[in-house]
Amino acid sequence: MFISNAYAQTAGATGLEGNLMSFLPIIMMFVVLYFLMIRPQMKRQKEQKAMMDALAKNDEVITVGGILGRVTKVTDAYVTIEVSEGTDVVIQKSAVTMLLPKGTIKTI
Repeated sequence: MFISNAYAQTAGATGLEGNLMSFLPIIMMFVVLYFLMIRPQMKRQKEQKAMMDALAKNDEVITVGGILGRVTKVTDAYVTIEVSEGTDVVIQKSAVTMLLPKGTIKTI
């Protein structure tokens, strides 16, 4: 009267197929994360490293601090930049943010 009948349930997706389907959303999140965040960051780092390796004398650059100048000397870890006539600043190579087109800085 108060107890209902219990019926056996049919077998659902069990084993490997069930486990794969439960992890599919997590796997998809990692794939999206890779293409939206990790891959563009690696590409940006690669371009930055190539730019730092290609620095040469008389290149015009912008530093992290916003200083514009012309490269006068390049070593393995440091770059000497002429900010104005007779004023040289020594900075780390990693502080160079952008390489400017030739002729951008005319006041030096």
